[in-house]
Amino acid sequence: MVEIPTLLTPRLRLRGYRRDDFDAYAAMWSEAAVIRFIGGTPLPREAAWSRFLRQIGLWYHLGFGFFAVEDRETGAFIGEAGFHDLKRAISPSIEGTMEAGWALAGAAQGRGLAEEAMRAALDWAARHGTGERITCIIHPEHTASLHVAGKLGFAACGSGTYQGHPMTLLERPRVPVTHS
Repeated sequence: MVEIPTLLTPRLRLRGYRRDDFDAYAAMWSEAAVIRFIGGTPLPREAAWSRFLRQIGLWYHLGFGFFAVEDRETGAFIGEAGFHDLKRAISPSIEGTMEAGWALAGAAQGRGLAEEAMRAALDWAARHGTGERITCIIHPEHTASLHVAGKLGFAACGSGTYQGHPMTLLERPRVPVTHS
């Protein structure tokens, strides 16, 4: 078994997934506010289960993965954030990079929580991750996620289509460059 770290921020706990997170996870992936720019189709419960298990398995095979995002005040599962390498068939290729991603339940959106979660995850990646750069793909009309990515230091480096949907490819150094 791989030990998934727990990261704390002022409002969030990023931790490994627990089986009792699944109902909230499946509900999140059926919300229009979540899937609008991520595939566009609600995930059936079975597909949500496969995705849920994938998130856990990433840690075992890659040494990094996604974190369950929990509200520290209520203990509620509110989303996920972290990294994967899904061997996507896109050009330019991002295979072999830590691809960043985040998704929050609709009720948790618009409060700066995605940025807060990803800042903690990126700090962890700077110390424990792999490779020189971190990538992400975002639908070009998903202005909220593009805004978050920009605040996190991601810059556009390409565009294209993935699974029939337009995407903007972004990247940033894994370890931020410090200027003296």
